[in-house]
Amino acid sequence: MIKTEFGIIDAIDPEKNYNIYEPETYHCVAIDDDKYISDWWPRLLLIRTYTQSLKRPSFALDRWGVTLIPPESLPALQDIVISDRRITHDHQLIALTDKISQAIDEQKYMIHFGI
Repeated sequence: MIKTEFGIIDAIDPEKNYNIYEPETYHCVAIDDDKYISDWWPRLLLIRTYTQSLKRPSFALDRWGVTLIPPESLPALQDIVISDRRITHDHQLIALTDKISQAIDEQKYMIHFGI
């Protein structure tokens, strides 16, 4: 599995560059990049994000870097994940859905570490 990881940032720092790979800091959950991200890509392209810092607005996920996902983009990401039919039997997707729901409830940014 080539993993990609998603976590929650407790307190976003608008001045920080989040370019260090720290999945344990953000209690990340991992999914198989090859298995899911490519399938979701057309829909991910519509989601507003940031690359490494809030000073670098973008769309979708940085497949080979770090992406910050703002609270206003999380419902769209959640919709992509829960609409995937594989969610009924894949614990990775269930864990990701739970993580997204937590971030939405707490109005926090998510962080994505690409492959």
